[in-house]
Amino acid sequence: MPSETLWEIAKAEVEKRGSGGGEGDGVEIGEKSVFFIGSKNGGKTTIILRCLDRDEPPKPTLALEYTYGRRTKGHNIPKDIAHFWELGGGTSLLDLISIPITSDTLRTFSIVLVLDLSKPNDLWPTMENLLQAMKSHVDKMIMKLGKTNSKAASEMRQRIWSNMQKDHPQDRELVDPFLIPLVIIGSKYDIFQDFDSEKRKVICKTLRFVAHYYGASLMFTSKSEALLLKIRGVINQLAFGIDRSKSICVDQNKPLFITAGLDSLSQIGSPPVPDNDIGKLHARSPMELWKKVYERVFPPKSINTLKDTKDPARDPQYAEREVDEMRMQKDQELEQYKRSSSKSWKQIELDS
Repeated sequence: MPSETLWEIAKAEVEKRGSGGGEGDGVEIGEKSVFFIGSKNGGKTTIILRCLDRDEPPKPTLALEYTYGRRTKGHNIPKDIAHFWELGGGTSLLDLISIPITSDTLRTFSIVLVLDLSKPNDLWPTMENLLQAMKSHVDKMIMKLGKTNSKAASEMRQRIWSNMQKDHPQDRELVDPFLIPLVIIGSKYDIFQDFDSEKRKVICKTLRFVAHYYGASLMFTSKSEALLLKIRGVINQLAFGIDRSKSICVDQNKPLFITAGLDSLSQIGSPPVPDNDIGKLHARSPMELWKKVYERVFPPKSINTLKDTKDPARDPQYAEREVDEMRMQKDQELEQYKRSSSKSWKQIELDS
């Protein structure tokens, strides 16, 4: 008898947790989910495989993919289970974020945003589109959860705000944190470290502000084993509840590593632009001001995010002979119908 597919396992897990509604917490202890989003070809799959100790070459992610990992806690103790979701296509498939994150599953989720540091001109639009879409969806799910379990929704809000530093009360009025854990990872640091120092400064300070604004942790990584181990530790904290790191590095000449709540607006400073130029930038919010400053240095490229999206039905890694043969037959029937319809219309035109 064939074994269950990963999608069937994932669907069963979602349905199982969804059936535990009511005023209870509805969350199965020992199970958490991590949702990876980010730049196309930015290294999301590589990070997941590294965290799961899987020595296999990463494949391009199409649409939404799922895998899982287990962690043993001790003899005769149930294993912790971590569910890993990955959104492919960069910013072209935002509608799919609503599939894994629902009001029933929300409390088990964390988000990891992977940004390609080697492509700074694409960085802001990718980051902005993904974070806005994700935050809008999470806020809707929080409101929906509050209608059925107000206590759980309130606890989620309190837990996120408790991470903010008490030494900087003014920051609380200027930030808008995600209500579920968020980690921003800058990938391909090995390429980024060769950038001009002023460009590195703009990118580092901008990402620090965005991470602080959204209540996120921020860290850079590359193919370096040491950096990958640090990232693995952070992902394990999200997936298995391991104690989070308290270390911090804000030096732009080194890989950034800032745990959520350990930065502040005063430490980040103002946007890296001459003082006499700031007044010329008309912005309605601090986030808009940072965006304008960033895009002066790294103007976004005008590209169609859907242009390079491949058709999953034609990808060889998803080939199924019977399905593909039927698809080919239907395509041929459709072309034949188009040709016959075209001839019919031409005949009608001649007759008239």
